[in-house]
Amino acid sequence: MGNPRVGVILSGCGVYDGSEIHEVVITLLELARNGAEAVCLAPGIAQMHVVDHLGGEAQPGPRNVLVESARIARGKIVDIAGARASELDAVILPGGYGAAKNLCNFATAGADCEVQPDVERLLVEMHASGKPIGAMCIAPALVARVFGRRGVPVELTIGNDRETAAKIEAMGARHVDRRVEEIAVDSANKIVSTPAYMIGERIDHVADGIAALVREVLRLAR
Repeated sequence: MGNPRVGVILSGCGVYDGSEIHEVVITLLELARNGAEAVCLAPGIAQMHVVDHLGGEAQPGPRNVLVESARIARGKIVDIAGARASELDAVILPGGYGAAKNLCNFATAGADCEVQPDVERLLVEMHASGKPIGAMCIAPALVARVFGRRGVPVELTIGNDRETAAKIEAMGARHVDRRVEEIAVDSANKIVSTPAYMIGERIDHVADGIAALVREVLRLAR
């Protein structure tokens, strides 16, 4: 087997309306350090809204998730509509509110959320192919919805927030508490998760958890 190809599913650019940039960059760095090829993916859809990251207010005008995600990917990004599990060895979903606003609507609908169809399709394809899925921060909620509605009880962590954990369990998953530098590993389903900025305050602690997630995802892929 050559270098593993890992899809990194982005949701925009910026924590409040897209992908959490630190989480994405740390993920890409750790994949490179561990000999993997990252393939950045995003859906070509409108963002839920645009947020001024300095003041926190909503801004006018729509933005496209794929176009905004290309900022982090330095232009090297693929529309997830064309991505197939047969071309990847694993996928990882960084967090940020975009995972709960653009890749699904968990931010507004909670346990009754709907997942963006191409994101859901790719995750189902990966699972059916026995290929690992990593998710961090709030992104495990999306994973819980995809597999919970199919009767697959996956084990996940978003840290220790009781309200969010309860919603994850309402979607059919099992939540386990973890510290920021720790991971939860569902070996049966090859799903790895870590809290990241869901509970982390320091970038070095967040990086420790993400590094552990990347290593485990690649171990499962190999």
